[in-house]
Amino acid sequence: MRKWILGGVALAMVGTCAVAQRGQRDEGTAIALRAATGGKEMAYGSHDLQKLDFWRGPQEKAPLVIFVHGGGWKRGDKNNATGQSKAPHYRAQGYAFASINYRLVPDATVEQQASDVAAAIAYLRSNARRLGIDPDRIVLMGHSAGAHLSALVGTDPVYLQNEGLRLSALKGVIPLDGAAYDVPTQMRDGGAFMAETYERAFGLDPVRQRALSPYWHAPSPNAPAFLILHVDRKDGAHQSTALAAALRKYGTSVKLQAYEGKGLRGHMEINRKLGDEDYPATAVVDAWLKEVFGN
Repeated sequence: MRKWILGGVALAMVGTCAVAQRGQRDEGTAIALRAATGGKEMAYGSHDLQKLDFWRGPQEKAPLVIFVHGGGWKRGDKNNATGQSKAPHYRAQGYAFASINYRLVPDATVEQQASDVAAAIAYLRSNARRLGIDPDRIVLMGHSAGAHLSALVGTDPVYLQNEGLRLSALKGVIPLDGAAYDVPTQMRDGGAFMAETYERAFGLDPVRQRALSPYWHAPSPNAPAFLILHVDRKDGAHQSTALAAALRKYGTSVKLQAYEGKGLRGHMEINRKLGDEDYPATAVVDAWLKEVFGN
């Protein structure tokens, strides 16, 4: 038994070291990638995770696309599939691009995460002249948990209001394959796979769960346009369709589109490949951005 325990400890230490080394490599890669592509890291708050990467547009007063990473509200990073595909692609389209970090569960609440997203938007708008951004042409995009946070900030006005902004500060929102737009329904019907993750993020109080659900904020003022994309994943498809229907019911402009890609693999692929010229969603997003930005 003693030998097994010591072996387990050794394996755990090896695993911890491997994670630390991988994190160092990933950060080193991110720094090198930012340097190679002209990206810069900026702080929008005092917490270590209240930082963003920013790529200036090819001309002054460029429209801005802001990306919010996923990771189950408890992990993830602003480097996730942004500098390699999204930043170069959207700069080539004539836009500035930013990817934000936010505080993570359990050290922060989902409410604080949404507040971080709003704070990042406010920071970029307030520095628009210095950064060459058009403050009146901003679109918020997010994947997975980031899709939920983006949709929440785009439907519940309180987060932007706390930063002195209205929902009209956004031209639109692009949620990519989220599955928690209606939190109570997702927690009831989603099965055991993500149950613990949802419970840690949203708790068991149905009032709080609804308050953190973009679906339940559809009647309130919203960002003016949504492009909701999902892959062939049962809960993501159901949640995306329900959110689109609720927003349309109350007069918000919505485009809903599904893409091939099964389960978790497809879920990751829509994030990793968006921005690749041969990925079908890339052209759809490009056309939608031109429409909402008016260029």
